[in-house]
Amino acid sequence: MTTGYVVFAHGSSVESANDAVRVVAAEMARRGGLETVVAAFLEGGQPDLPGALEMLAESVSRVVVVPYFLTLGLHLQRDLPRLIDKVKSAHPTLTIEVTAPLDQHPAMVEALLDRALADFK
Repeated sequence: MTTGYVVFAHGSSVESANDAVRVVAAEMARRGGLETVVAAFLEGGQPDLPGALEMLAESVSRVVVVPYFLTLGLHLQRDLPRLIDKVKSAHPTLTIEVTAPLDQHPAMVEALLDRALADFK
């Protein structure tokens, strides 16, 4: 089973913010030795999630969606399942799995400490 990965972010009308997510997705691919990692956006960026999943459906049989969201809010509880269901109806053999959001990940505390204790000379 070939697996593709989607880093799913909110998206922004500020393209440099979307590019920052794309950089994270590329670094995730590099560090993880993952062949297929794409960034996708809920709004304000391209591709959107259905577009990314449609693209991946051509070359993989399984997709892992990694939400680039801090908490399990409305977008992840309502919008994400709706978008995934839409793609699953068009690609019933495509397995789509979703990881937890970033909240509660041990690295979040480390990242916050790193920012809080940064030396602002």
